[in-house]
Amino acid sequence: MKTFLQDPKERKLEWQLVDADGQVLGRLATHVATMLRGKHKPIYTPHLDLGDGVIVINAEKVRVTGRKADLKIVYRHSGFPGGLKSARLGDLLRTKPEQVITDAVRGMLPQTPLGRQMIKKLRVYRGTEHPHKAQKPANQK
Repeated sequence: MKTFLQDPKERKLEWQLVDADGQVLGRLATHVATMLRGKHKPIYTPHLDLGDGVIVINAEKVRVTGRKADLKIVYRHSGFPGGLKSARLGDLLRTKPEQVITDAVRGMLPQTPLGRQMIKKLRVYRGTEHPHKAQKPANQK
């Protein structure tokens, strides 16, 4: 019996709509990363990008548990000497909630060219409006 291997060129990209209202950041990121990788499908193959596109709305209403908003420090580096910047997670959630969710999901994807290809299928929006109505996204929890 031969093993079935899905050809990535034959797949049709489907879009999933996820509402982040009241969801915990880590659990939301895990759910989104699973859909981007395609692990929720029976044709999942680790070395192929067979996942769906994901649209996350209400990013500003995502929750973090405990005192993480006050105590967790998020770092980024420009690549130049002295280019290390830091900010509290709570401040970033108020100013750039889209970036917080994107970074959380990126950390759960492979750190390879395949992971960089998967993260391009993620769209995160602060409110409920998004410009992807033509893709007819299916609603997720």
